[in-house]
Amino acid sequence: MLPVAHTWSLTAIAVATGVALLWLWKRLTNQERMALAKRQTRAQLYAMRLYADEPWLVWRAQGRLLLWTARRLAGAWRPTAAAVVPCFLLFLALDDVYGNRALAPGEAALVTARVKGEATLEGRGVVVETPGARLRGGDEVCWRVRGTADGSGSVVLRSSGVEIVKAVQCGRAWRTSSLEVACPAARLDVFGFGIGWPVWFLVVTSFTMLALRKRFGVVL
Repeated sequence: MLPVAHTWSLTAIAVATGVALLWLWKRLTNQERMALAKRQTRAQLYAMRLYADEPWLVWRAQGRLLLWTARRLAGAWRPTAAAVVPCFLLFLALDDVYGNRALAPGEAALVTARVKGEATLEGRGVVVETPGARLRGGDEVCWRVRGTADGSGSVVLRSSGVEIVKAVQCGRAWRTSSLEVACPAARLDVFGFGIGWPVWFLVVTSFTMLALRKRFGVVL
């Protein structure tokens, strides 16, 4: 698992994200209409329970429930559209930091190079265990490497007179246009339990939005 400091830093980022989404939601939605749609949705649910013995009234309440639910969703399209790209970029950045970890002593990983010609790979602090295997019909060559006792190191790719040196960085999977290391997936230490970073991030972000929505005067 990643150090506890990673859990705290991701938690802070998730809280900030929740606050930013609340602000965006308030600015880009008609809060009066959202509140009306929310009240009407609840009213139709109550009507369905109250008139359970009247099929016609239940059907009418169901139709109105679908109508107000659609209006509520329609009112949310602007903040949703505005948040898609920033959230996607944030997820990519967070996955680089929290999604992978360094090789443990004796642990193996795959190194993939995208080259057209012949290529060789040399390990520095990691052991290159296999010769390069080129994928059929492609420009990718793969090697298997294994971590040493200190869990750090680098690899050197040589192809067509070009040399690329990259470190196998702790807690991070690095990529370039021609070289990639598939570092092991990481888990966050949350009260002693190993949890994937997307799960913890979404839980904290959602809790932040629910806990602070009244303080910000936002109807979700």
